[in-house]
Amino acid sequence: MNWDQIEGKWKQMKGSAKENWGKLTDDDLDVAAGNRDKLVGKVQEKYGIAKEEAEKQVDDWSSRT
Repeated sequence: MNWDQIEGKWKQMKGSAKENWGKLTDDDLDVAAGNRDKLVGKVQEKYGIAKEEAEKQVDDWSSRT
């Protein structure tokens, strides 16, 4: 699914994102609001990982949705 589709269906996608990254709160996901860069930033912040790793995880997740 591309990011335009994910952004448009974010309310439905939040559950999947929360399953994938359990440390993300509803507020974190609301801030991301389907924006890839914001989601990458939240994953990076909550998990203490490098930006490249966070991008890889987000891209892997988006390709599975």
